[in-house]
Amino acid sequence: MTSPWTREALINEIIKRDFVTIDLGCGPNPNPNIIGIDSLPLEGVHYVTDLEKGLPFLEDNSVDKVTSRHFMEHIENFEPLISEIYRVLKVGGENHVIVPYWVNPHYYSDYTHKRFFGLYTFDYLSNGNNDKPLKRKVPTFYNNINFNVFERTIVFRDGNNQVLNLWKKRILQPLFNASTGTQEFYEFYLSYLFPASEIIFKMKK
Repeated sequence: MTSPWTREALINEIIKRDFVTIDLGCGPNPNPNIIGIDSLPLEGVHYVTDLEKGLPFLEDNSVDKVTSRHFMEHIENFEPLISEIYRVLKVGGENHVIVPYWVNPHYYSDYTHKRFFGLYTFDYLSNGNNDKPLKRKVPTFYNNINFNVFERTIVFRDGNNQVLNLWKKRILQPLFNASTGTQEFYEFYLSYLFPASEIIFKMKK
């Protein structure tokens, strides 16, 4: 197992890369093209830090892309971390987030989950002028974060049941993601009847 980088090594790696992608809460992810940051020194983690305290080790406007998968739901200090992500991203840089959808049946079983995510979550952290605007408008004056949300995808799958997985993936997922209108209709009226498993957000600075 390789040792995690020092802050100096991290900064040097960022400087020499043409395109910088960091993966927050990466877990054991040895992808050499992505800088993995986690709170645990797992295999493939490049930099170990307490992400509840933000990203003070990164310079402003220094990162092209931030990714996270099933990580944000574990964060207590959510808004401060999102603010930090916004700070370190370059203008036009993207933040891609995959989290459990709020009606995911397994969400409630994990006591380490701190918060829910629905269709509008990142609209509260946007400039209100998203490329994919939703009909329902939410307040954006709680913070100074001005992401432009350009994609939301509600993901359907059903554990190990291959038949249900196929039906949800090929029928429900395209149907309910056909437009922002169908997404809003699903969340308001059908989410309890056909519970989704995940939601993917893509936004840019």
